[in-house]
Amino acid sequence: MIVTIVTFNLAEPTTLAEMTRTFQSTAPKYQGLPGLLRKNYFVSEDGRRAGGIYVWNSRADADRVYTAEWRKFVEGKYGVPPQIDYLHSPVMVDNREGTISVAA
Repeated sequence: MIVTIVTFNLAEPTTLAEMTRTFQSTAPKYQGLPGLLRKNYFVSEDGRRAGGIYVWNSRADADRVYTAEWRKFVEGKYGVPPQIDYLHSPVMVDNREGTISVAA
């Protein structure tokens, strides 16, 4: 599994309510996306940083989404280019399902 953390360092602080509305408008774009296991949106407590934490089946799945077109969409939505960090996730605990998954 691959985890990506996509971060936007916002020029102006925002509120949780504002970002929740923005995130709700983009969330349907990620439903049913091949290879995406989970996406959590986030906003920092000071409202200056926002983004998403994605769990992917593979790096190839993530790379199919993080295209130049996607980057342009994201920058248009948030006013700043995204920073993407790729991380390996060899083990995942899911307390809702009561499972522990080990990446192949």
